[in-house]
Amino acid sequence: TLYFPQKLWKIVESDQFPSIWWSEGGKCIAINEELFKEEVLGRAGPPRVFAMKTMKSFLRQLNLYGFTKLPRDCGRSASLPEFLAEEAAASAHSQILHYYNPSFNREHPHLLQKCKRR
Repeated sequence: TLYFPQKLWKIVESDQFPSIWWSEGGKCIAINEELFKEEVLGRAGPPRVFAMKTMKSFLRQLNLYGFTKLPRDCGRSASLPEFLAEEAAASAHSQILHYYNPSFNREHPHLLQKCKRR
């Protein structure tokens, strides 16, 4: 079985979930909260990603694994797709959450094994 950080990595890397993506050039993850609740946490049946069903539980997991929430303007996204995703979310009045973990970096997948539960 995959642990929470590995599952998270899989969905961030996958194109299947527009509600979560790499931001800050792969150093952070950005989550469109409303869409994520529906798309990832609201899934029933076999393709379910996480055991939890609420955003609160999901954010608790992030915190347990050492992710820190970044202030809303930790810098605008550099890449166009990121920027567009954030603009689209902003126009839909969805909250975009940014989380950072030094061991969760798109450029350095080997660091993932350091993502341990506190």
